[in-house]
Amino acid sequence: MGWEAELEELRRRQEAALAMGGPERVRRHHEQGKLTARERIELLADPGSFREFGMLAGRATYEGDRLVAFTPKGEVNGLCTVDGRTVVVTAGDFTVRGGAATSAGGGIGAELRPAQRALAWRVPLVRLLDASGGSVASFEALGRTYLPDGNAWTATEVELLQHVPVVSAVMGSVAGLPAVDACLAHFNVMVRGTAQVFPGGPPVVKAALGLDVDKEELGGAHVHTEGSGVVDNAADSEHEAIAQVRQFLSYLPSSVEEGAPRAGEDLPRQPARAPATLRDVVPENRRLSFDVQALLDAVLDAGSLFEIAPAYGPSRLTGLARVDGYPIGVMANDPAHLGGATDTAAGDKVVRLIQLCDTFHLPLVSFADEPGFFVGPDAERAGIERAGARLVWATCMSRMPWLTVVVGRLYGVAGQCHHRPSGMFRRYAWPSARWGSMHISGGASAAYRRVIEESEDPEATRQEIERRLESIASPFRTAEATGQDIIDPADTRQLLVEFVHDAQRVLASQRTSPAVPYRP
Repeated sequence: MGWEAELEELRRRQEAALAMGGPERVRRHHEQGKLTARERIELLADPGSFREFGMLAGRATYEGDRLVAFTPKGEVNGLCTVDGRTVVVTAGDFTVRGGAATSAGGGIGAELRPAQRALAWRVPLVRLLDASGGSVASFEALGRTYLPDGNAWTATEVELLQHVPVVSAVMGSVAGLPAVDACLAHFNVMVRGTAQVFPGGPPVVKAALGLDVDKEELGGAHVHTEGSGVVDNAADSEHEAIAQVRQFLSYLPSSVEEGAPRAGEDLPRQPARAPATLRDVVPENRRLSFDVQALLDAVLDAGSLFEIAPAYGPSRLTGLARVDGYPIGVMANDPAHLGGATDTAAGDKVVRLIQLCDTFHLPLVSFADEPGFFVGPDAERAGIERAGARLVWATCMSRMPWLTVVVGRLYGVAGQCHHRPSGMFRRYAWPSARWGSMHISGGASAAYRRVIEESEDPEATRQEIERRLESIASPFRTAEATGQDIIDPADTRQLLVEFVHDAQRVLASQRTSPAVPYRP
């Protein structure tokens, strides 16, 4: 057999790449409770489907023309299938220089990077992030510093968002550009306790601000999934994080040119609760809250809800689900939080869901019990008006089929954002619905302030005005004038199924890049 020497060198280089940073660094990595890049890919990929590219890239040391040492690059890249569909995966390898970017590779003749392949092949990109970004140690290897011009690369990452699903899973500490990559995605998730996100870690913070702070306090999961909203979901383990990645991808097409996959017959196509139970969801006593999960359990396919950003802006539930096997986007006001009012965080979640559905051709279904935008000093400091303007803009610019079911309140501009005046839009209301420019209780005090103040008994006058207004607040009076469809709540599931089926024809005509670019 010929080429024995060359094949032996190929095997040696492949073995060096598979060894990653070497046994000692792999051991330390495991002791920190973390999987290696290759172990993570094994969890993501269908068994036996991973095909690596760029395996031989790295730093080599020669004596003459003989290879004496080889250090692989700090990432593992390749193609695999997830539930039978091809994806590109790139995984940071923290065992090699902490996954830091190096000057190895690039230039004339360089092979396509993962994002370029995903864009050219029109398949999703999955990032398994565990990398520290740039390092000053690379300056010595280069023999100089360099101008930060990485957007020559990241322009592709931005373009990718308009064409294929992009998911980032933060598996360790990420800083610099990898921290931005965590957000250049349609969905992201991080592991509690072992994953952190920040532009610069504790040493950088200490040097810049003189503050002593640990990694968790600076950028742990509680910071970003509850406070900042930088990361959508948290996971208790790397296994769970990758399971969330797989589940998220299952609702989306491989690219904007394709339709979202309908679930197979092996998954439930009926709700977990009988639709008739919807008649009892909203209590007659309007001072009482209701369980939004009970509502969704009676309209969505059983077990199909995948909630996105559950701990951020919890007054609005957002996520993906299925109806008769077809993927949809779903959102609902949750009166258990802020009375269901839309604050800045909740509005941000809704804008991202609208963009996701519009980009990947999913019908959007809204279950509205909207008291309005959250008010007060905190809301003002958070910029509630600009958040409201963004929500109005995103609503009006969208084009995917949209169904709103008004189950309770629908007030003000926030209520307006459950309606779209163009495209395939449908709205139903339950008999429990109430609506208007604002709540009668607060609105009466404002609109009739002088009448109330000048009366002999202001409180009695206020109550009388409110009773008078309440007497004309029935949704049936609106239906008389506008033709608004009021439905038996028990019919909601069937009407939703019909809408989602009808939506497929419209969605098929929209299979191209979104008219409005996706903004992370």
